[in-house]
Amino acid sequence: MRRVVVTGLGCVSPVGNSSDETWAALKEGKSGIALISHYDSTPFKVKYAAEVKNFSAGDYMDPAAARKMARFSQLAVAASKMALEDAKLLGNQEVLDNTAIYLGVGIGGFEATENSFKSYFASDCTRIPPLSIPLLIPNEAAGNVALAFGIHGAAHTVATACASGTDALGNALDQIRLGRYDVILAGGSEAAMTGFCNLGFNMLHALSSGFADDPSKASRPFDKKRDGFVIGEGSTILILEEYEHAKARGAKIYAEFAGYGASCDAYHLTAPNPDGLCGAKAMTLAMKDAGVKPEEVDYYNAHGTSTHLNDSGETKMLHIAFGDAAKNLKISSTKSMTGHCLGNAGALEAYVCVKAIEEGFIPPTINLDEVDVEGGCDLDYTPNTGVKKDIKVAMSGNFGFGGHNGIAVFKKVTD
Repeated sequence: MRRVVVTGLGCVSPVGNSSDETWAALKEGKSGIALISHYDSTPFKVKYAAEVKNFSAGDYMDPAAARKMARFSQLAVAASKMALEDAKLLGNQEVLDNTAIYLGVGIGGFEATENSFKSYFASDCTRIPPLSIPLLIPNEAAGNVALAFGIHGAAHTVATACASGTDALGNALDQIRLGRYDVILAGGSEAAMTGFCNLGFNMLHALSSGFADDPSKASRPFDKKRDGFVIGEGSTILILEEYEHAKARGAKIYAEFAGYGASCDAYHLTAPNPDGLCGAKAMTLAMKDAGVKPEEVDYYNAHGTSTHLNDSGETKMLHIAFGDAAKNLKISSTKSMTGHCLGNAGALEAYVCVKAIEEGFIPPTINLDEVDVEGGCDLDYTPNTGVKKDIKVAMSGNFGFGGHNGIAVFKKVTD
């Protein structure tokens, strides 16, 4: 198979508005969770979220164009520009004419949806903003990225809930391996900071709500006192490139995207199957695709949502897929700092794997004060302090409503 490598990174996250800012914050164990500022949270039980801060779309694109985009599209364009600049491909029209886009988006333009319905009902169902549909539909992020940078390959959107970003990366990997493209912008974007989203997830009893006095403590994967996930937002783009193509143009290579695995629980609309078998199957498939054995994986970036069902269930998956090697695996959940960025989660956490390989550093799971061993969390989750470690193989996993399971494996490039 054709080898696929990562040659550019772009990131807008709750802990930083660039790749470098994000990585520095994650290494330090800095939380991006605070009281909600995007809307008035007074009517809601949940008062905090992991928002992107001090983001100005006009810093990355024409302000007139930005006004025709929902926030998730703006974030995707910003992250794509950073990634293209990092890969030294911005403005290289010869390459961009044959480049594709694969973005994971779980929800889309929720603020546009909410505002449109407010207008709809306030006008006795006679008026809505004229750009409502182009703003809210999930594919518009990929469309706006293509428009902004003159990218003429396929521009596809993958929607598999919280696994969307991982599955977008996996689909892009297959396209390059098949020889359809040499370069693909792949990743995710989400910006669902609205009261409707807040209430919707809270009605499912999925959100943390008990830390309004200190929101930075709210996301605490694998900890005894965890009480739900924290909604996050952002966009992460990886430039995926065929290895020989990257070498021929002298590109910087961060890591190799070596394997991908996916499965579906076919069990429940919102809950993972407690037996962990299908999630473990995705892990096993990804390792087989990457040509690595469980004992060769140095770091696993967990889905680690800070919910009781996920954290114990994911630990069970790791025991099944890794066997005896699970007890030696270094694990962390960066959602403890970024919150759960929904459709962008898999892309953001794949980026963490790439940076971990590049710098030989495992970021911590913060707020892990007492591991919930009795609740089934009995592995090494890198509590509170990051660890220096030579990382040759890193894996990330994401599991979404609908039973979607996606796993990505990255390797250090040595030849």
